[in-house]
Amino acid sequence: MTTTELFKTAERLEQKIAGASSAQRIELQPQFSAVLERIQAAGDQVPLRLRRLDASLCDEAIEARFDNMPI
Repeated sequence: MTTTELFKTAERLEQKIAGASSAQRIELQPQFSAVLERIQAAGDQVPLRLRRLDASLCDEAIEARFDNMPI
């Protein structure tokens, strides 16, 4: 997959995430992170907005894991 295709995939996922429920966002996070990692591995810089979205999704996924922990 070329970097242009990777960027298009990241943007499509970004749009899906914007309209997704909390649970759907968590499900899309690994796929989104993987695309961003591939962009970086190809030597391109990931735009700040995509990095921020990825960080936010990672935080949401971590929080969701702790929400289910018994006290």
